[in-house]
Amino acid sequence: MRDDVLRLLWMDSARGPGALAPSSLDSGGFGRFAVEPCATLEEASSILGERSFDTVLLCVGETELERLSLWPGLAQATPDAAVVVLPVVPCAANLALSLLHAGVQDVLAPRADAGDVARALRLAVERKCIERAARKAYATDLRTGLPNRQQLIEHMSQLLALRGREPAPMALLVIRVEGFATLESAFGRESANVLRRKVAVRLRAAVRASDVVAALAADSYALLLASTEEPLDAERVARKLLVALHEPFTLSGQQVAVAASAGVSRFPADGTDADVLMRQAIAASVAAQASGRGGFVNWRESVWHDTGAANDGDIGER
Repeated sequence: MRDDVLRLLWMDSARGPGALAPSSLDSGGFGRFAVEPCATLEEASSILGERSFDTVLLCVGETELERLSLWPGLAQATPDAAVVVLPVVPCAANLALSLLHAGVQDVLAPRADAGDVARALRLAVERKCIERAARKAYATDLRTGLPNRQQLIEHMSQLLALRGREPAPMALLVIRVEGFATLESAFGRESANVLRRKVAVRLRAAVRASDVVAALAADSYALLLASTEEPLDAERVARKLLVALHEPFTLSGQQVAVAASAGVSRFPADGTDADVLMRQAIAASVAAQASGRGGFVNWRESVWHDTGAANDGDIGER
């Protein structure tokens, strides 16, 4: 059994004869708990706004149980904490399912003893950790450690939804990098993946913290400029990134060069849908790569812009 101490927010508005004592959880054999008690859902909401917890135990009466799925604090707690409900009356199946869909990990039977509660809390925390790891794996490109394409599309969609009324401009750049296949053929897959991670680090270092760098495929990356003040901002960033990638990388003591090209699409000028903007930027990057020189193509204008950073290194990968 793990010996770490779990941070527990214990909301108990239904205390009565024989109610559990927080100190009784430690004797259940499922680890130790650092308990912060409170007496109302409103108080719990206030605490959740200030501090984070590993798990939240909601001991509720019949009235609170009925309205629990509408409690705003549930949305505060469930993204990070494992929420367990302990009602004083049996919970109807449809209500229990509703709470699970709202992010609750478990709904216990009334009058559960300390051992049952401790067990439920510990297992809920472990399930939450597994879910978090699965979400991270789903959202991460394993070769680079960057968000993957699906994660970027979801993030873009959320931003676009928020900007429905005030369409503040943003831009999407797709950067295609040539040289990985040649390196993998000569030195193996892991060497190519090391280079992919080095490219990711260089791209990340060249942009703002608010910008998102993602991996699209084995030879392509994307950069979301969450805000642009001028129409030429995307071109300036693209030029900066291509110049940065023109500098050789050091790999096992050797200098390795890559060639890069970029395509640009803009919101709202080129579209208002994340998938459409992605397809446009990818198409523009393919056009830039086909030109055979390091530069970028703007989707709307379809004009070739030379960066002056042409790479004479090995670019056999296509």
